[in-house]
Amino acid sequence: MRIMVIGGGGREHAIVWALNKSEKVSKIFCAPGNAGIAELAECAPIPVNRFDELMQFACDNAVDLVFVGPDDPLADGIVDAFEARNIPVYGPRKNAAEIEGSKIFMKNLLKKYEIPTAKYETFTEYETALAYLREQELPIVVKADGLAAGKGVTVAATLEEAEEALHGMMVGKVFGESGGRVVIEEFLSGQEMSILAFVDGETVRAMVPAQDHKPVYDNDKGPNTGGMGTYSPLPHIDPAIVEESIENIIKPTAKAMVSEGRPFRGVLFAGLMITKDGPKTIEFNARMGDPETQVVLPRLKTDLLDIVLASMNGRLDQLEIEWSEEAAVCVIAASEGYPAAYPKGLPISGLEAAKAQGALVFHAGTALSAEGEIVTNGGRVLGIVGRGSNIAEARAKAYEAAAAIHFDGMHCRTDIAAKALK
Repeated sequence: MRIMVIGGGGREHAIVWALNKSEKVSKIFCAPGNAGIAELAECAPIPVNRFDELMQFACDNAVDLVFVGPDDPLADGIVDAFEARNIPVYGPRKNAAEIEGSKIFMKNLLKKYEIPTAKYETFTEYETALAYLREQELPIVVKADGLAAGKGVTVAATLEEAEEALHGMMVGKVFGESGGRVVIEEFLSGQEMSILAFVDGETVRAMVPAQDHKPVYDNDKGPNTGGMGTYSPLPHIDPAIVEESIENIIKPTAKAMVSEGRPFRGVLFAGLMITKDGPKTIEFNARMGDPETQVVLPRLKTDLLDIVLASMNGRLDQLEIEWSEEAAVCVIAASEGYPAAYPKGLPISGLEAAKAQGALVFHAGTALSAEGEIVTNGGRVLGIVGRGSNIAEARAKAYEAAAAIHFDGMHCRTDIAAKALK
């Protein structure tokens, strides 16, 4: 089969890497791709929001299946567009992708179907939101309703911080239209956990759990990012909690979406908090997580293409999916200044040395210079994945490989997966 992956980040590099292992795949295209993806696939420099150009490319290149990686095109209806042209495409339709595209829709859905989540209120008027905010206990969480590249959430420890976030979203328009409506919700404390699941209507096949690290600095300090590292499995979290999350949150949500006339087909990502009252939903995403994908797919033993085809043919319920017992730890190498402004075009060295140590190096924000050199092209530049028989071994390998890589201003958190070793 000839496959086309849409996107150009670390998640898409991991998806291309996994699909490339399938004996059923003869050729992979990726749009727009990046310097690392180009080693495995033919990259087409088409932005993810240019649906007509992407569809034309798929037709011109006899593509058999399209796999959509990022959130924005899904929220904008890329799956509906491809389906209208009879091009097989994997991912949720626009009305199902709203579970990520609108936090207000998601929260109201969970409330209606009594699925565990934090208490919340939604607002469209700044003054009303501000008045409500000033009456709440701290810390408090302020969320932009729409997509904001993983940065539209502020966990505020002080009222001043909360007011600043609210003003930035609703008045300053720092996230554009995404912040025109907001959710203000109670702060949940506990361990975070991410569970991705292959979903086809009411059929849910959960993947192995992972844990992300959102704040930019060690010990969860500094502003939130798209994710500074992940690991899987989670030896410090009781498997019963994982099972409870699947049975009480993910499966009922898939069922609720069917009841709402928005059946979900694709990858549903649950961001969860394990509170003293059990697991609760922080967020849902309508696609694979980034960087969770970079530790989950290396543990997948079943052919990823088989899973996608089973899902598209209504046979996902008949497929047994196998996972490796191996541990995986991903450390993100970020640009200086990220998540604020950062430089681009800096040469990267040591990539081959890291791979020679057995690490997987997924490119998140890279490009090829005019001279053919791999250079930085994003805030999160690389996802460096170590694998081993346990978290400690995988973690040591990830950091060893990270030490071999260099670009000016490169920084990594040094405590990825440390929670699993306490």
